[in-house]
Amino acid sequence: MRFLVDECTGPGVAAWLRNQNHEVFSVFDEARGMDDDPIIEKAFAENWIQITNDKDFGEKIYREGRPLDKQNCFT
Repeated sequence: MRFLVDECTGPGVAAWLRNQNHEVFSVFDEARGMDDDPIIEKAFAENWIQITNDKDFGEKIYREGRPLDKQNCFT
């Protein structure tokens, strides 16, 4: 599976997923400081399952009417 792990979730989750043989894009490791909108767009456009514990993502998707599908996981 392909996971996009948000910066606030941290490198530990990304490392664990990699150790489980998943494909991982870690914002912390690869694009630190990336804004929320490009993260959402990347997850959607490239079919990443997004993992975050940043509640702003859920609010953004709900308020702005962004597509919500199985690619977004809010913890």
